[in-house]
Amino acid sequence: MCVLGAFCGWNRGNRMIGKIQAYIERHALLAGEAPVLVGVSGGADSVALLALLCRLGYACVVAHCNFHLRGDESERDEAFVRGLAERWQIPFYRVDFNTEEYARKNRLSIEMAARQLRYEWFENLRQELGCQAIAVAHHRDDNVETVLLNLFRGTGLSGLRGMRPRNGYVIRPLLGVSRQEIEAWLCGEGLSFVTDSTNCSDLFTRNFIRLRVLPLLESRQPSVKETIARSAEYLSGVEVIYRAAIDRARREVMPEEGRLLIDTLLCQVEPRTILFEILRDYGFSRAQVDQVFAVLEGESGRRFYSSTHQLVKDRGALLLAPLSVDQPDTVMIGRDFDRLDWPLPIEFCLIPNSPDLEIVKSLNVAYLDYGRLRGNLLLRHWQEGDWFIPFGMRGRKKLSDYFSDHKFSRLAKEEQWLLCDEESIVWVVGQRIDDRYRIKAETEMVLRINFYAR
Repeated sequence: MCVLGAFCGWNRGNRMIGKIQAYIERHALLAGEAPVLVGVSGGADSVALLALLCRLGYACVVAHCNFHLRGDESERDEAFVRGLAERWQIPFYRVDFNTEEYARKNRLSIEMAARQLRYEWFENLRQELGCQAIAVAHHRDDNVETVLLNLFRGTGLSGLRGMRPRNGYVIRPLLGVSRQEIEAWLCGEGLSFVTDSTNCSDLFTRNFIRLRVLPLLESRQPSVKETIARSAEYLSGVEVIYRAAIDRARREVMPEEGRLLIDTLLCQVEPRTILFEILRDYGFSRAQVDQVFAVLEGESGRRFYSSTHQLVKDRGALLLAPLSVDQPDTVMIGRDFDRLDWPLPIEFCLIPNSPDLEIVKSLNVAYLDYGRLRGNLLLRHWQEGDWFIPFGMRGRKKLSDYFSDHKFSRLAKEEQWLLCDEESIVWVVGQRIDDRYRIKAETEMVLRINFYAR
C-alpha cells in the first residue's frame, strides 16, 4: 500500500474524492486489493489521479514513460515523477522510448507512436506486477475534445460516444470531472505538478480544438462542454443498442462465414449501413462499400479488394475470401511423391492391387490406376476449356458445366485444385476422378491419394 503521510489531514468528506469514488463504483472500475498501475506523466491530471486513488486507499504503482521528445523537459518530468513516488513511498517504474525512430519505422504520427508504445509497455508491466488495472488520467474535457476530433474525422457513432470508463484493463476514473475541477482541487490541496510546454501550442489538432475551437463555442454557449459530455454518455448507451442490432443483422445476412445473402441484406431496415458494418471488419472502406452496394442487383462477377480480402458478387450472394499469399497456380509433383510442401494437405501412397484391397468410400480419397498415368503429375487450378470424364460416365464433361451442376461459387471454382498427368485431368480433388484412371482387374499398382480437407 502507498503511504501518504502528507495527506493525513485531508478532509475525508472532500467532494472531489467522493465524486471519484462514486464514479469508480458506478462503472465497477476497481475491486479487491490487487494494485493499480497508474500512468503518471507529471502533469496536473496524472498527479491528481495518483493522489486521489491513494487517498481512496488503493495500492498504487507509478509507471512513467520518457519519450525523449522535449529535450530537458522530458528529463525534468521524469525527475519530478520519481521524486513524487519516493516522497509518497510508491513503487516507481520508468521506461525510455526512441519515439521518433519508432514513428518513422512504422509510418505513424508521433502522437500515435507514443500511444502505442505507452499502452504496450503498460500492459506488459501490468501482467508482470499482477495489477488489476491500468489507470490513466483522461478527464471530461479530454473526452469532449476526443468527440469533436472524431466528428471532424468522420469516425461514426463509435467515435461520437468518446472514451469509455473502461477499455479492457485500461480505466479512466477522472472521466466524470473537468480540467477546471482537477486544477482547483490540486490548488486546494497544495499539490504541485509540471506543465508540458507543447500543450500551449495549437500546431497539434487536439490542442487546436482545446485552445481555439472550444473557447469559440463557449463564447456562444458557456455550457457546451457539459452538453457534449452528456451527449457522449447518451450515445455510449445508444451504441450498445446499435451494436446489438448490427450483430443480429450480421447473423441473418451472413449465416456462414464468407457468404453474405443479398436478398436478406436488402430486406434489412438500413442495408447499406449493415453492409458497411460487416465489410469494415475485412478492411473495406466506406467508398468501397458504396461501390459494392451499387452492384448488388447487377450481374455476377464484379470483384472488390481490401488489403486483406477479396469480395466477389456471385448470383445471390457476396463471397468473401482472404487474399492468397504467394500461393502458386501450378505445382509439379513428379512421380516420387516425396515433397513435403504441397499447397494443400494431400498424401500419396503406392500399393499393389489385390482382391483384398480395402476401398474407402470418400470424396477425399482417390484410387487411381498408376499404370495409366502419363509422365509427371502436377496440381493446378481450373482453366477455361478443361474437361474430364467423371467416374461412372462414358462421355466428356466440361469442367465449367460440372461446376454449374454442383453449384460451385466463383470463388470455389477458382480455388478448386486439379490433379493432372501430362495428358488429362486425373482427379478433381475432393470431387470425382476421371473414369479412365479407375482401378480395373488388370491394374497392377494403385495410387491412393488422401486429401485432408480443411
